[in-house]
Amino acid sequence: MRSHAGAPPSRRRFLTLAAGGAVAGSAALNGCALQVSTGVSGPGETVTLMVKPDDISPELIKQAQSDIGVKIVTVRYDITKLIGMMTNGSPPDLVRGVGAVDAPYFAARDVMEELDSYFAASSVLKADDLDPVNDLWRYDGRMQGKGPRYGMAKDFSQDSMYWCNTALFDKAGVDLPPETEPVTYEQWLESAKRLTQRRNGQTTVFGGSYNGVLTPNLLASLTVSAGGSLFSDDFARVDFTTPEARKALGWYVDYCRARVGPSIIQPDPNTWDGPTYQANRMAMSNSGYWLGGLINGDEKLAPLSRLAPAPVFEGGARISPCQAGTGLWMPRKARNKDAAWRVFEWFFGEAPAEARASSGWGIPTLKSLRDLMPHQKGYEKRVLEVQEAELQYFSVIAFTPYATADSLYALFNQIAPAAMKGDMAVDTLAGRLNSAMNEQLKRGKEQVG
Repeated sequence: MRSHAGAPPSRRRFLTLAAGGAVAGSAALNGCALQVSTGVSGPGETVTLMVKPDDISPELIKQAQSDIGVKIVTVRYDITKLIGMMTNGSPPDLVRGVGAVDAPYFAARDVMEELDSYFAASSVLKADDLDPVNDLWRYDGRMQGKGPRYGMAKDFSQDSMYWCNTALFDKAGVDLPPETEPVTYEQWLESAKRLTQRRNGQTTVFGGSYNGVLTPNLLASLTVSAGGSLFSDDFARVDFTTPEARKALGWYVDYCRARVGPSIIQPDPNTWDGPTYQANRMAMSNSGYWLGGLINGDEKLAPLSRLAPAPVFEGGARISPCQAGTGLWMPRKARNKDAAWRVFEWFFGEAPAEARASSGWGIPTLKSLRDLMPHQKGYEKRVLEVQEAELQYFSVIAFTPYATADSLYALFNQIAPAAMKGDMAVDTLAGRLNSAMNEQLKRGKEQVG
């Protein structure tokens, strides 16, 4: 298939990458770890994957050798190592990435292989079978969600949806949210306050967790829900002082100030929602459908758990985005593209994809695999009905190509705690976030050229 001549990308193109650190590190906790699928190449081929340890198991690597005759070698995902391998002209054949934030970043730096011709020739991954969530992996040089495909998500959740523990609602005398109509964000927070339990100054039950995948893309999604955009039209600036972004930021700060759920000023000792929710110490968890993989394995918890639609801001649009969409992309300078595509097809379209779909850990990204989603038990059917009704509200929330999500996350975590503790006004916070993040974006835009 296609190859691209020319020198390896210069180190200069990756300066913001290095400054930004690893991209979207918490995404693995949001149900978007990898696994693999089928193509055509010669026997004995070796494909190098740069992934995280949870992305592909040793058993799956053995299965690839058996199923498609390709040897997979893994390199631990590390942004600095990736930069080094690319600038030395020896990149991995496939790299894990978080579509919602990584696709525009790497595509703008011209280091990703366009995959449209591969999809067009594939009998496994057909364009009309791709769930719209895969548009997170498209970028037309200006806007995410349009243009060439640069990767694919392995599974996904609509990450603004949330789970409810009905036993904790009953105990607190709080009405459950409707399963088809969204509550407002203000109503969600009011319920979380009533559901929170404290003893001797300590929180014993979180009323609700609402942190999304990473704060920058959570705030981008909340701003769109409020009817605006966090980014300027050219994605070169943020503005937290617009009415919509100010509403989104103010709501999230209110959530943190209320101490009804985990935040950077009140961390969850478990570091993620799963164990806390499973221990009946969290009444609502903003984790999306994927947490069902954990819930369905707990016979006591599963019948008590309900999935609810993404909340809305009054007067805003009803949207239900995916803030991760973790998958794989192929570097433009990869040396073994045909064998890499064979692994890509197998991972995303055959045995591993079927196993993921039936596990409940995420929605399959091929529409043809939806029938495999857990639906045998009554509570599984109920969850599936809520999830299927929500799919129509998915939309791509375009992210900036000029900074990593992690670099913006680090800036937010430096500046925001004072506001969360009530020591800084939200309007002051908005101005300081603008100054710090826009300086980062300005540098990134200069480096992309």
